[in-house]
Amino acid sequence: MENLPVYHGPIGKEEGERRLAQDGRDGCYLVRNSDSVEGVFCLCVLCNGYVYTYRLHKDDTGSWAAETTPGVQKRYFRKIRNLIAAFQKPGQGIAMPLLYPVTAQRRAQTHTEPPMPSSSPSPIHSSPNPYFNQLTPHAAQGQKNRNKKEVQQAFG
Repeated sequence: MENLPVYHGPIGKEEGERRLAQDGRDGCYLVRNSDSVEGVFCLCVLCNGYVYTYRLHKDDTGSWAAETTPGVQKRYFRKIRNLIAAFQKPGQGIAMPLLYPVTAQRRAQTHTEPPMPSSSPSPIHSSPNPYFNQLTPHAAQGQKNRNKKEVQQAFG
């Protein structure tokens, strides 16, 4: 996971939304650690001013899958890169195709720029669809990863 350019680590929901808002294009996306579920990652994509979050997890055989819209058959991939490539196409059970990667390297290069002042709240919100909010209970709970050892094991 660490070698994946769009992986941002344990940045949290709010920071992930901020980074996507900074890019601002529908279809921009990144991967981060889940705030609420140990060893699980989140694929976040911006669509019409909302960030949709999909949990990514590895099963016992080492294959990766994403939680998608109900009724869409779950697909398994040997590598996370293959999962991302599949979700770059329309009709895969997510809000919109993954179009513009927000890479951690690009983020690190722009991190030295001073933040722009804002007098209004961020335009990024939780999903208007209750199903997608159900996928991200950490948004309401605000929990952080408690056991970093388990997260580190997920990378191995």
